[in-house]
Amino acid sequence: MDKDKNLNRIKAVLAEKHVTSKWLAEQLGKSTCTVSKWCSQKTQPDLQTINQISKLLDVKRSELIVD
Repeated sequence: MDKDKNLNRIKAVLAEKHVTSKWLAEQLGKSTCTVSKWCSQKTQPDLQTINQISKLLDVKRSELIVD
């Protein structure tokens, strides 16, 4: 059941890019709490935010979303 909750790969991509969730929050103008919730799969960012994250991290949107 926990596997079904993994809808994004933001935490993994941040680690791969060697950047912190705090950095991402600052770049997006979001709170660190919001980004933390995305990383822990408690909430999900909207598609516009996914687009922003993909540009900031220089990855395809598909790399941020679990199939």
